[in-house]
Order: sequence, then C-alpha cells, then structure tokens
Amino acid sequence: MALDITFPDGNVKQFPDGTTVKAITEGISNSLAKKAVAGKLDGELIPYDEPIAHSGKLQIMTKDDAEGLTVLRQTAAFVLAAALKALYPDIHFGNGEAIEDGFYYDTDRSDGQVSVDDLPTVQKKMEEIVKANAALEPVVLSRADAFARFKDDPFKKQLVEAAGDPIKGYKLGDFVDFEEKVLLPSLKDLKHFKLLSVAGAYWQGKSSNPMLQRIYGTAYWSEKGLEDDAQRRKEAAERDHRVIGRDLDLFFVDPKVGAGLPYWMPNGATIRRVIEQYIIDKEIADGYEHVYTPVLANLDLYKTSGHWDHYREDMFPPMDMGEGEMLELRPMNCPSHIQIYNHHIRSYRELPLRIAELGMMHRYEKSGALSGLQRVREMTLNDGHTFVALDQVQEEFKKILRLIMDVYEDFNITDYSFRLSYRDPKNTEKYFDDDEMWTRSQSMLKGAMDDLHLDYYEAEGEAAFYGPKLDIQTKTALGNDETMSTIQLDFMLPERFNLTYVGKDGEEHRPVMIHRGIVGTMERFIAYLTEIYKGAFPTWLAPTQAVLIPVNNDLHLDYVNRIKRQMLAAGLRVKVDDRNEKMGYKIREAQTKKIPYTVVVGDKELNDAAVSVRRYGDEHTEEEAGNMFIDAMVAEVKNYSRDGKAKSTEAKKVLGD
Repeated sequence: MALDITFPDGNVKQFPDGTTVKAITEGISNSLAKKAVAGKLDGELIPYDEPIAHSGKLQIMTKDDAEGLTVLRQTAAFVLAAALKALYPDIHFGNGEAIEDGFYYDTDRSDGQVSVDDLPTVQKKMEEIVKANAALEPVVLSRADAFARFKDDPFKKQLVEAAGDPIKGYKLGDFVDFEEKVLLPSLKDLKHFKLLSVAGAYWQGKSSNPMLQRIYGTAYWSEKGLEDDAQRRKEAAERDHRVIGRDLDLFFVDPKVGAGLPYWMPNGATIRRVIEQYIIDKEIADGYEHVYTPVLANLDLYKTSGHWDHYREDMFPPMDMGEGEMLELRPMNCPSHIQIYNHHIRSYRELPLRIAELGMMHRYEKSGALSGLQRVREMTLNDGHTFVALDQVQEEFKKILRLIMDVYEDFNITDYSFRLSYRDPKNTEKYFDDDEMWTRSQSMLKGAMDDLHLDYYEAEGEAAFYGPKLDIQTKTALGNDETMSTIQLDFMLPERFNLTYVGKDGEEHRPVMIHRGIVGTMERFIAYLTEIYKGAFPTWLAPTQAVLIPVNNDLHLDYVNRIKRQMLAAGLRVKVDDRNEKMGYKIREAQTKKIPYTVVVGDKELNDAAVSVRRYGDEHTEEEAGNMFIDAMVAEVKNYSRDGKAKSTEAKKVLGD
C-alpha cells in the first residue's frame, strides 16, 4: 500500500507504507534533515521517526517553526516529569503542556509539595537524564494496562478514563507516561532549558477540584534564546503592574474579602479619578450624554438581549428575590442604555443619540484566571452607545474613531493596529443567525475603514454575537497584543427590543446601534498604563506631581507651605516632606516613588524666591523662579505632558494634520 503525500508546493509523491517524516526529509536534503523535528499531516503534528499513518498534506516542521519549539517544550515537560518521579517516587501528576513562553507540569505530593527551593535539584536531575541520552521510545498501552500502571495516581486515572483505547505514550528508561503530544526523536537537542517557578493550579481549572502544584520552565534551541528569555522575564518583572501597584501603593486584592475584587488605594484612586474625569470631559465635548444605570437588572432583560443564551457561562448566577423575580449582576451595559433610549419616544432630529457611562459590570471568572487588574470579577467599562439612522452609520463610525485616536494621542499610545472582526458563518450557535444583517454590517465597517485609507486585517470568528466590530489592538509593554478599544455595529438588539424613532415621513423606523469602548475597562487600562510607563506616570496622571522638601523645617517650612498653597490653588497635586529625616533619604524616596518633581528649598531659594527642582530620572537639579516653575507645571499638565512627538501615521489619517 502506497502513501500519497502532498507537499506545500502542491507536488504529490508516493511513498511506501511505513515511511517516516525522517525518511522523507533525508530524501530531500541533509541540511533540512538536520533542522527537522516533526511533521504536520493535514494540519496535525506527527512524530518525526514514526510511520506516517495515512496519505495527506505534509509539512516538515523545523527548529525555525513555532511548532518545532512546541515539540521541544513538550519534550522538556516530559523530562521534567521523569526527573520528578525519580526524585519523589510518591508524586502524582496532572497535565503537562507546552505554553507560549515555556512549559509546565501539574503535580501533587502528600508529603509536601515541590517548592521553588527544590527547583535546582530537579533541574540537575533533568540535566542528568538528558546527558544520559536514553532513547525516547513510543509505547501503546491498553486501557487495562494504563489503569494498572497508574492505579496509585488519582489524576492520571481520571485522564485514562477520558482517553481512548489504546493509549499512546512514551517510555524513558523506567519512566512511562501516556502522551498524545509529539516529542523529539531523542534528547540530544534538549540542551537549553530552565525551571522557573511554582504556582498553585486547580485540577482541570475548576475551583471545586484539588489545588495542584504547577511547576513552570522554559526551553530554547540555543543558549542565546534562553538568555534573551531571561532578559524578557526580568523586564516583565520590572513592569509587572501587580508589583508596581504594591510598591507605589496603588491597589491591592485581599483573597479573604474576594479574589478579583481590587481595592483602590488613594494613589491608585487618584490616577483613576483623573482618567475618568478626562474621559467624561472628552465624551461630553463630543456630544455624549452621560448617565448612571443600575448594576442589577431583571434576568428577563438579558434573555431579551441574548446575553443569557450566548454569554451565560460568564455571568454570575441569578438571585432569586421571591415571587418569580430574578435579578442578575449585569455583564454588559448595552441593555441598560437601551432602556434609556426607550424611555422616550424618539425623533429623527435626536439622532445620532449618544449615551455614555462609566458602567460597573461583573463577570464570572474562575479563580485561576484572575490576575491583578487585568483579569477581575468587577470592572468599570468606559462604555458608550450611539443610536443612528442607517445613513448615519459610516459617518458616526468615523467620528468615534477620531475620538479614540485623539485619546490615544493624549496618552501617547502609538503602537497599535486595526482588526475588523467578523463572524464565523459556520458557527450558528455563537452568532445571531441573520445572513443579510451580517453581510450589510460587515460591508459598512469595511467601507468606513477604506474611506479613511487605514490599514487593517480581517479576523473571522472574532465578532460579538450580535454584530461585527473594529478592534484596536495595542502592544503591551511586553509585546503582547491586547484589545484596547472597540467599535461594534448592531442591527440585532434594536430589533429584539423593538427600538424605533419617528422619521421625517412621520412613520416609525428602526435605528442602528453602535457599541463603543474608548479605553476599555478602568482596571485593565490602568494596568496597561502602569506597565507601559513602568510606574513613572506622566505629570498629568501622577498621583503626587511634586514633593516639596525644606532643608531646615525651622527656617524654610513656612516658605515651602506658601509654595504648596500656590500649587494647590493652581490645581496641582503636591505634598510636603517635613519629616525629621536626612535630605538625601527624602530625595531618594521621592525618586523611588517615581514622583515627577522633587523640589528642595534652602536659604538660597528662600532669598531668591526660587526653588531647586529635580525631575524624576535626572541626576542634576536646576534652580527656577517659584512662580515660573508653577506656571510650567500647569502648562505641562494642561498639555497632557506631551513631549512634542509627531502624530502616528494612523492618527494623521483619522485626525488630520
């Protein structure tokens, strides 16, 4: 029996039954064979030196491919398990996986979990196993054999129960693990790896299950890859908003009170308040009417909107108030704003009608998914909805995009891209089933982007369940993509809620609804800014914009307090450090807290009606007249601390020069 193998260039060749990816690769070229680590048959990874199961489209995966790195890391996870079993014979195993930046294995020990202090010992055992270069042998286990082998491991037994029959696995010396994943043909290329950390992880991601110990590591093909990764992780640690938030006293989360429910300390609350007031002022100037709506609503509201059908797993359980009344913590604000629209009879003269709110929402997030401010259970969305006539859609879309770009300029956000998110037409369960609506709305978004001559990419399957959207993807400080802003067209909800307006002809017409978020949730946006700025917030956002330090309290404090009153009257946020500490200590602490300006006043400054100013990050100080310094700070705040950088190309297209 022959195998018909189709190559990426379309050529088809026949090979005898039993042929491996290795044999095919060696027949192509020796240089390719040196780099190849696996194959991909009809889109599925297959082992390098095992017989190809059937005819199909074959790609050869090399060390240069992302899939090749995945195979390396899956092998490292397997070796980690082998090392742990050798060191701790009583250990139990959950899942081991390759992930975006490394690998992990979930473990459990009744005699004490593996700690971070144990990782050097485990690393050394892994290196010994790799150095021995024992063969990685594929094995096939019947379910009965697998149950017998893993009879003392409750987690592996569950995995066996969920697996097929027979079960594939690998053998390394005396260690056997069943493994559907593809591993390297040998350990000779597993040279550059490092164990990193440990963390708790619920078994199979369910908070009702036991907590296991997750051991993290990473692996690369070269020492340079490992060194670069270490540098990235160091940078990540320095920019981690959770660490900065603790050091600058911005926020905290107390598990005893509730995971995913952040408390904003005065410093963090100040940043948030400044951003919220900025956003409200921007939106009001752009024609929005700001409202407040309840965080609770009757469950029927979300059944009508479709959220209960399409979004139920992310909603908290309803609260039974008795007599058939069921209240729900809102997961979205749009049904609330629809109620605002529907409260009055609307005329075409009112359109576009723009409603905005800093609306609090709640999402049912699992404990294991929560992370600082980036993933929370309670959040406040910079939300807005515009109700327009059909012929106003594209112009309103452009107006919203101009507002977003204007905000990005003020926050100096320049690294972003545009994604048009469409439905997956094959997924009838996830998306509202109306082909005409989807075709029309997707065409409108695309037309608006083309009118603005903006570059964008199209992503099928990323739309909201009720309509297509434009997502603006920003780059985080660590280079990850994150959706910052969104504009969504919606023909469905106006239909479901029977929204109408009276047209020029005196007849009722159906409006189109546009959902938009400028900076997303306050929580995630402030986490993003904290990491981008590395905690050194620009002057207009900084919780404390200047700290005033008298050289001698007896001689200079009165003058310092006079300057403080002038600065407060000018709307600046300033504090006086009159503690009985050394001058150098006070200055260093101001720098540690990343306060934009440290202002020192001594005899000379008092006599000259001046101040000695040191900007955060600078090594030198400058003497300035007190009133001129205050005027300059006020101008800097008013100008959003801009440094004169040119607008991005996309901003120029949308905002103009």
